Amino acid sequence: MSTTTRVIHGTPDAVFDVLANGWSYSQWVVGAARIREVTHGWPAEGARIHHSVGAWPVLIDDTTTVRRSERPTLLELTVRAWPSGEGSVRITCRPDGADTQVTMEEDATKGPALLVPRPVRSLLLDWRNREALRRLAILVERAQADAA
Repeated sequence: MSTTTRVIHGTPDAVFDVLANGWSYSQWVVGAARIREVTHGWPAEGARIHHSVGAWPVLIDDTTTVRRSERPTLLELTVRAWPSGEGSVRITCRPDGADTQVTMEEDATKGPALLVPRPVRSLLLDWRNREALRRLAILVERAQADAA
């Protein structure tokens, strides 16, 4: 399991506003190339984002499904990117003064990605999620600035 944390300059509600916009998923999730569809009600339990992973011309169509959502503190997802596999992601938002401490916990749950030794997998996921949280921070902080 990889655990990555970043303080984002914005409230938990502001962070969750970005998470709740399924169309923004490809702007902050590393590897998500495009969004094809966001089911009604995202991020309610069972809602899905239909996305493509990779880079043209090698794009893989797959989905991300909400397992649990508790605005503005928790979003748990099942992420798919076959043929590499499937994983679970838990995003928590905890107030930190005027800011929010955002933590992403992720690990593979099915498929060939489980063959990668856990320490190597955790290192790769941490690198990827550091960049994802950096991108998420940009979106949240830009929205806060635009609202001011």
